[in-house]
Amino acid sequence: MAEQHNKNKYSIIVPTYNERLNIALIVFLVFKHIPDVDFEIIIVDDGSPDGTQDIVKQLQQVYGDDHILLRARPRKLGLGTAYIHGLKHASGNFVVIMDADLSHHPKYLPHFIKKQMETGASIVTGTRYVRGGGVHGWTLMRKLTSRGANVLAHTLLWPGVSDLTGSFRLYKKSVLEDIISSCVSKGYVFQMEMIVRASRKGYHIEEVPITFVDRVYGSSKLGGSEIVEYLKGLVYLLVTT
Repeated sequence: MAEQHNKNKYSIIVPTYNERLNIALIVFLVFKHIPDVDFEIIIVDDGSPDGTQDIVKQLQQVYGDDHILLRARPRKLGLGTAYIHGLKHASGNFVVIMDADLSHHPKYLPHFIKKQMETGASIVTGTRYVRGGGVHGWTLMRKLTSRGANVLAHTLLWPGVSDLTGSFRLYKKSVLEDIISSCVSKGYVFQMEMIVRASRKGYHIEEVPITFVDRVYGSSKLGGSEIVEYLKGLVYLLVTT
């Protein structure tokens, strides 16, 4: 299997904002769980004032700047544009997008890679809503809100995946470039739009069960404005897809 892996290169895009306490651990875990895979980690930092970039520069000295790429931006410019920015610097033929706050554990990366190789899928997405998947560390209200949002989106959009709002995914780079060029949403809605557009375009999508763990260090960036943004995005996708 390792020989097969070596034919591919995986560019892992990790957007950050104030993730000084998490970034070193997630980098360590990526190296731990995919030691026989050719990969690079592209960290897109939006001007974090907490010293995140200083930590990344130290990580470059440890792991090499061929494995750890810092592609900083001057200020917070949105999650969707962070992926676009990272994609411009990706040299792999596959791209992984994942969060920096340890809610997406790198232990699932081998499962994503294996699923793609077995099925030839254009996209492999992590899901909390099938057997073997789940959420840890959320209040009952947040679980109900997330589940409700997912059910609402399913009812209206029929995306063909069980976890529409998940953001831990592996893409063929060419597929991601195609999808991302047709997306207009920003922030958290961007993830939903990408998977809906991919489904409408007929791309082969597979799922891997994951357990989403609420962030270990730092504070959540999801608030009331993101919920309003989500509902607006849902209406937009209902009209345009």
